[in-house]
Amino acid sequence: MTVCPYRPTSTTFINSERDSVLMWNKSVFLVLFASLLLSMAQLLLKSASSTFAFTFEGLFQIDLILGIAFLGITAALFIVALRDGELTVLYPLMATSYVWVAIASPLLFPSDSLNVLKLAGVGSIIIGVYSLARGHS
Repeated sequence: MTVCPYRPTSTTFINSERDSVLMWNKSVFLVLFASLLLSMAQLLLKSASSTFAFTFEGLFQIDLILGIAFLGITAALFIVALRDGELTVLYPLMATSYVWVAIASPLLFPSDSLNVLKLAGVGSIIIGVYSLARGHS
């Protein structure tokens, strides 16, 4: 009696299920890391905006260059994460960047503020991201 090489065994099924979970976790980690980089990019671009001009000095300031670089890295990480993750889960996770910016911005820029309404918005984002994560499992 010969064994069909294409017939999956229970071990194969368990390993593929475990691999699927590991890949999903990797995608979530990549998106959350990308979210932090996106937040840093937004804060750097805000910083660069105060001295931005269409001159050599204005275009080649370190905050602007780093902000644009972080935007590019964020896009690359998101594309890699999308290989093994669901867009309906991963894209809303990028919304955590709004949380990081809302918290850091008033600390770094005195003209920015964090009031009750903004805190309610941040809370809504956190609840939404949590709900999406729970709905996936």
